[in-house]
Amino acid sequence: MNAETVSDPVSIDGATWCCEFEVSGSRDLRAVVAQAGEPLVRVLIRIHDEPVGYLTLTREEATTPAILAEAWRRFGDRIGAHLAAEGVPAPGAGPGYRPGAAARGCPSEVDTSEHVSVIVCTRDRGEMLQDCVGRLAEISYPRVEFIIVDNAPSDESTERLVSRLALTDPRFRYVLEPRPGLSRARNAGLAAARGRYVAYTDDDVSVDPRWVHGVLRGFSRRPDVVCVTGLVCTASISNDSEAYFDARTSSWSSRCAPALFDLRDRSGHGALYPYSAGIFGTGASFAFDRDSLRALGGFDEALGAGTDTKGGEDLDVFVRVLTGGGAIAYEPAALVWHHHRADQDSLRKQMFGYGAGLAAFLTKLLAQRSTRSQILLRLPYGVIKMAKIPFATNQRLQAEHSAPPGALRREIAGLAAGPFLYARSRRNVHAAAPPRPRAGASVVEERR
Repeated sequence: MNAETVSDPVSIDGATWCCEFEVSGSRDLRAVVAQAGEPLVRVLIRIHDEPVGYLTLTREEATTPAILAEAWRRFGDRIGAHLAAEGVPAPGAGPGYRPGAAARGCPSEVDTSEHVSVIVCTRDRGEMLQDCVGRLAEISYPRVEFIIVDNAPSDESTERLVSRLALTDPRFRYVLEPRPGLSRARNAGLAAARGRYVAYTDDDVSVDPRWVHGVLRGFSRRPDVVCVTGLVCTASISNDSEAYFDARTSSWSSRCAPALFDLRDRSGHGALYPYSAGIFGTGASFAFDRDSLRALGGFDEALGAGTDTKGGEDLDVFVRVLTGGGAIAYEPAALVWHHHRADQDSLRKQMFGYGAGLAAFLTKLLAQRSTRSQILLRLPYGVIKMAKIPFATNQRLQAEHSAPPGALRREIAGLAAGPFLYARSRRNVHAAAPPRPRAGASVVEERR
């Protein structure tokens, strides 16, 4: 699958092929983007679909025997712990050992009786959506529906695409949300959802076939889990723009250990908790108990892409889940592959949106009496953290890449503009008419 059109020249000399390797069975390397002569290979290691860590090798080193040996050397404890939990003995486990398929009792197996609604919100990105829905169709979970929310479209191409899909795959449904804004589109999908759980991803994402299984594994961690987030792997690193975004978003693109978050245990999460951006995950892969999300009021329609604020809706809903008494499970097995902004103009726009969304989210908290003092107390820590971001990002960048000019400046500009953009977006929401598409309507019904 291809990312967006690239205006930067592709630099194969400094590129990294991103792929995965399943320790069990006999499968070789797999990826959502074809290999194109990249000198480096980044391999996500999995055991029975559970991610355990990354390896970075040269192209010459990336052979099956070498990857298998290095996986056992680096992640043998985690691989062994998974097999032990499964009740599978691993005699002679080591560099050349490949266990068989998952057995009964495997930690990756989940109860498949629950109905899950997968929601993808899109706007005028037909080619990218085509790739996205092709991956959705490969999801192996048995009780799932796919709701494609068409957000303020300029034509009927998305409706036609979903109509064609629905002829052969009745799991697909189309919903029109005429008012622009990602939060509005997500709320329209929530209103139409029939499943107990609603899982959201984006149209620039390629989901793993076992993504929904991973989502449900997160919900099974504890009875009070209201939200599950997942590992969002980088799909391609072919130039400086993709490399920078990969380095900048490592908090949700590289962690392979599950985690639980609530307000009862704040230890180990830092002084900014629970208001720290990125710690919980991202909206490219998150899911909710449907009734709990509805009770929270869904997504704040003054925040998110397609509004003046350009982001922040995922940060906002994470905090509302926690302050409402729920827990968030970060579950790496809820795995997707994200196609990053592949040219510098798109990257700069994205970074402005990140800054604006974060500042808008914080402005909302400052405007609320219940959270104002908590934010003011944490502001010095937030300033210190922001000051460290450029150094930390540059440290993660490979030597072959450099930060694209203007990326950091645009993020800072977004931070400065965010409070004003939130005030304007808030006014627009109050002034807007509240029509809502009918839940569960068919493609034809939505257009009547």
